[in-house]
Amino acid sequence: MEFITLLQAQATAGAQQANSGQWSMWIMLILIFVVMWFFMIRPQRKQQKELQKFREGLKKGDKVVTIGGIYGTVMEVKEKTLLLEVDSNVKIRVDKNSVVKDFSETAQQQ
Repeated sequence: MEFITLLQAQATAGAQQANSGQWSMWIMLILIFVVMWFFMIRPQRKQQKELQKFREGLKKGDKVVTIGGIYGTVMEVKEKTLLLEVDSNVKIRVDKNSVVKDFSETAQQQ
């Protein structure tokens, strides 16, 4: 009889240890996700919002750089496109989403 009671006690203890092992695994997974969000996803979203704000604030006379490395001055701003002057009397129309950086004198000082 004592042997059966001892086996039942060991089975109960083993089940509790397995249960606590599962909880620690879930806690570790949640912690990994939180760390990834804090160090990777959050800064990327912040950078995307700043870039979107920059693109919405473009105006005539701003000096910008496109994704393709074309430097130009904004001559005209439309809803989705920009007219850039890249040289005297050389103008190209580009999508607003292709503009990534401001290289005017005020932006270089900051």
